[in-house]
Amino acid sequence: MVQLTRIYTGGGDKGKTSLGSGQRVSKNAARICAIGSVDESNALLGIVRLYTKDSKEVDRSLARLQNDLFDLGADLCLPEDPKDFPPLRLRKDQADFLEKQMDEMNQSLEPLTSFILPGGHPVSAYLHHARTVVRRAERDVCALREEEGEAAVSPPIVRYLNRLSDYLFVLARFLNDRGNSDVLWVPGGKAES
Repeated sequence: MVQLTRIYTGGGDKGKTSLGSGQRVSKNAARICAIGSVDESNALLGIVRLYTKDSKEVDRSLARLQNDLFDLGADLCLPEDPKDFPPLRLRKDQADFLEKQMDEMNQSLEPLTSFILPGGHPVSAYLHHARTVVRRAERDVCALREEEGEAAVSPPIVRYLNRLSDYLFVLARFLNDRGNSDVLWVPGGKAES
């Protein structure tokens, strides 16, 4: 169990931070940028949950996703396997859960006939915002993998982030009155003002 007795340490005052191994790295290192985007995604899901308290099933799923994102951050924070304790690694079944949830929600959604704009109900707009931040996290993780090599990122991470952004898109539609309140894209400047 984690026990934090003090939040500020002063250790980052010179632009460095520590990975789980204790290794000091720049706060703008690719790994730290990826962890930051994952953290921002998690914070946005916290905002979304302010709107889903009345839907126990949706809120329970979002709570699981927030915990999964912490697992993902822990995985990124400790790239090497330490000898004294096993690291937390993201698992394949965490992305499988997202696929199962999407399949269930999609059964009650009409097929898309247009691209949709973020909007409709506030919870859906926040889900679209979270989706875009998850896409950034995915790009950051891919950049990290290209910079440090395939072994720098455990395999389930990119798949999970890819599925999570899809899940958030489907959930946004589902919570937008099952797509009936989606805001459709009208191309070519023909939208009514």
